[in-house]
Amino acid sequence: MTPPHQVFDPFLSPGPAGRTHAELDRLREPHPAFFSPAKNGFWVLTRYADILAALKDPATFSSRAIAVIDRNPSYRWIPVMLDPPLHTAWRRLLRPLFTPASAAALREQITRRCTALIAGLSERGSCDFVADFARRFPTSVFLTLLGLPEERLEEFLAWEHAILHPPPSGAGRAEAMAQVTACFTGLIAERRARPGDDLVSAATRFAVDGRPVTDDELLQLCTLMFLAGLDTVSAQLSYSFWHLAAHGDDRARITADPSVIPAATEELLRAYALVLPSRKLTTDLDLHGCPMKAGDMVMLPLAMATRDPRAFPAPGIVDFDRPSNQHLAFGAGPHRCLGAHLARLEIHIALREWHARIPDYRIPEDAQPREHASLVLGLDTLPLQWDRASR
Repeated sequence: MTPPHQVFDPFLSPGPAGRTHAELDRLREPHPAFFSPAKNGFWVLTRYADILAALKDPATFSSRAIAVIDRNPSYRWIPVMLDPPLHTAWRRLLRPLFTPASAAALREQITRRCTALIAGLSERGSCDFVADFARRFPTSVFLTLLGLPEERLEEFLAWEHAILHPPPSGAGRAEAMAQVTACFTGLIAERRARPGDDLVSAATRFAVDGRPVTDDELLQLCTLMFLAGLDTVSAQLSYSFWHLAAHGDDRARITADPSVIPAATEELLRAYALVLPSRKLTTDLDLHGCPMKAGDMVMLPLAMATRDPRAFPAPGIVDFDRPSNQHLAFGAGPHRCLGAHLARLEIHIALREWHARIPDYRIPEDAQPREHASLVLGLDTLPLQWDRASR
């Protein structure tokens, strides 16, 4: 029997916001798994149960390659591209730096950065939420984690945009990556010589399998935090505010009752899950009639799982009162997002502080928010407008 084929290319040109989630919903229903010929070909699992099982089985679904465009990468971002037992050793070292308590200790600093950004926007009456807030806020928090001065914010924003959102030609990406590498190489050397109270200083004291951590390992760790941590929080904030701008009842509820923000955050994470992770098969596998071979890439789109009607009744409806919300927006298994507690805190603070100061906002009638699809879904633009007199 010929396995099902459907064309899904995650590297589409920008389109209207929400397009990719709708496309993933459409592709999920005909088949529990299919083969896409895009990008040299890869398999896609479409159902919650199968995606969850794959995420929990690193022996079969290896993280040595995590992007369908590069099944034999020369780099090894730590810890996301490690398999057990080495991954387990790194997680054990990193976990104390990303606990709920360690995130809570940053609450005051994060809140100050958030309110300062909002204060600078509120008098304007309009903004591009993506450029003016969603990218700036988590990047400023990242500087705090590394113990870097706030004066470097514009520099990091420029690097982030050039690497994660380059033009089709890719111009500027390699140069920005070289600058990031040089920055982190210098930072690691400085922290080894003069440790501080920051994440990199703590990591320089790690020992893996009885040996000191190397500078190259620290560089791969810093690179992962820069590339993955910043883009995911920015994108989640953008989708959340895109939804709230178009759904006045949900927006009004958050404004009137901030205690709903934790539940609202989980539901927005579920409805607009972002990451399209992949794994590399270590053995042949026949799943739902699909003859997968060792070395094949398998994509596990988290949005296909979190919007699967078999796991979530009425998944297309955002319901802050959803009684059970075991979403996979942060992944699952050994590679579940290490920064989930910090990401939640950032989203909670952003929702609370924004709606305390700008409770009523909208997308202008002539505006069209734009979306990109790659390894992480996200918005390129989100124009917002509000009446300054109504603050």
